[in-house]
Amino acid sequence: MSEPDPLIRQLREQISDNDRAIVEAINTRLKLVAQLKSYKESRGLSFVDPEREEWMLSYLTRANRGPLSAEGLQEIFSEILDLTKREVRRTDAES
Repeated sequence: MSEPDPLIRQLREQISDNDRAIVEAINTRLKLVAQLKSYKESRGLSFVDPEREEWMLSYLTRANRGPLSAEGLQEIFSEILDLTKREVRRTDAES
């Protein structure tokens, strides 16, 4: 399915590139969190840190320059945190 309009094609290519970067960033985040979880567990520390999560959401909300709304940011990062916990548990179960 070839798009004849060059601007639409260019914007779609940029969106696809951005989507790939998002997937790569999430995969990197998952790897880092898995390392953190392993390290914390080896020292008898709890994996989940609600204070850190709250700090992170506050920090990102302050750093956000839009057009993503504060509500949208909270929503997406709440889902990323939930997804991260599920994925790390899934990886642990497969190990």
